[in-house]
Amino acid sequence: MDVGRELREFPARVRRAGEDLLVGLLIAAGAMLSVCLFLVTAYFVILFVIGIGALVLPVVTGWVRRFCDANRRAAARAGVEVPRPYRPEPPEFERDIVGWMRRCKWILTDPATWRDLLWLLANSAVGLLGFLPAAVLYYVLEGLALAGGLWRPVLRAQGTGREYFLVPVQSRPGALFAACAAIALLLAWVRFGPVLLLGHAHLARLLLGPTERSRLALRVRHLAETRTGAVDAAAAELRRIERDLHDGAQARLVGLGLTLGALERHLGEESPQARRLLGEARTSSVTALRELRDLVRGIHPPVLAERGLADALRALGLASPLRVAVAVDIPGEVAPPLESALYFAVSELLANALKHAEAEEVEVRAWYDGAVLRARVADDGRGGADIAGGTGLHGIRRRLATFDGTLDIGSPPGGPTAITMEIPCALSSPKTSSSSGRG
Repeated sequence: MDVGRELREFPARVRRAGEDLLVGLLIAAGAMLSVCLFLVTAYFVILFVIGIGALVLPVVTGWVRRFCDANRRAAARAGVEVPRPYRPEPPEFERDIVGWMRRCKWILTDPATWRDLLWLLANSAVGLLGFLPAAVLYYVLEGLALAGGLWRPVLRAQGTGREYFLVPVQSRPGALFAACAAIALLLAWVRFGPVLLLGHAHLARLLLGPTERSRLALRVRHLAETRTGAVDAAAAELRRIERDLHDGAQARLVGLGLTLGALERHLGEESPQARRLLGEARTSSVTALRELRDLVRGIHPPVLAERGLADALRALGLASPLRVAVAVDIPGEVAPPLESALYFAVSELLANALKHAEAEEVEVRAWYDGAVLRARVADDGRGGADIAGGTGLHGIRRRLATFDGTLDIGSPPGGPTAITMEIPCALSSPKTSSSSGRG
């Protein structure tokens, strides 16, 4: 053992042991608080079960969760990370008794709530061990005080010495023993004091941490959030590219076409070769401008950005050579990436109905049922649509899968064909956005 290193680290260890002592005292005080919180929470849970207590239960469980969070922070200080296992709170609750009842249901159906109560019950006993570091330090100081001469007045007052580690301290040899024992106990307190907090931290992780099932749920939620962020970032980048193309390259091509046209008019008849080359250049610029506009519309159609999903789907129906009936009932705003995915999926299905199904009439319907955005495209064509047939259905399924969406195909040979798309999502800014029409 490196004695020099141990001596250099000793002051830091003493300071750490002193901090652990304070934390232990707080844990011990928290053990007594655990009893109160457990009894109060259990009382209001019982009141809620018999039909009252809904207004107070969320407040009390909020106190319990904050107290448990404090124990998680104490565990993290000891080197044991304890993630919060609670289910995410719903976006909002009504500010009435119905909202409070829904909040209580969300709290009581979360397994972490009951594990918190189990922790309160266990901590009310185990947490009292937090007093142990303070008790050990007190015993160390008592031994040092006896060795320093306190044994003499004790001997005169009681007629016998004070026992220290079962040895009476009533002479100089006894005082020397007390000094050595106290120093040894002090060294043990400094070195092994954190072990108690570490054990408490592992108990906290066992009861306050997520179970394997909830850990998987947290992982899925994290992946969903990161995926949503990536999709939003990609959508924002595409919109930026669209704006750059529209405001930059497209405007320059328009200006180039005008310049070439003016130059062609100013050339004399004596330069037929130059006029021909200018004409070809102007034709190429018009073609490039048309292709660029098609590209911009393919990134994010202007009608979708300006008028929303309902009118964009109706515009698809009006632009199709088929007779298309469109009905949309979406009471809110859909996130732009979802709007774009659904728009292009419907556009692809309309193109399939025209090119492959030999249909004459198509019905497009989109609606929201409170948790899932659905769209159904049905045609009277010859059927036989197959995702392996190379008609773009695989691309639609892959686009929807980015948002956990699904594609259900019903297309028997001879028709008709009905394809339903589902995307789980939440709407924002509730407003009535319905439209119907025939193109």
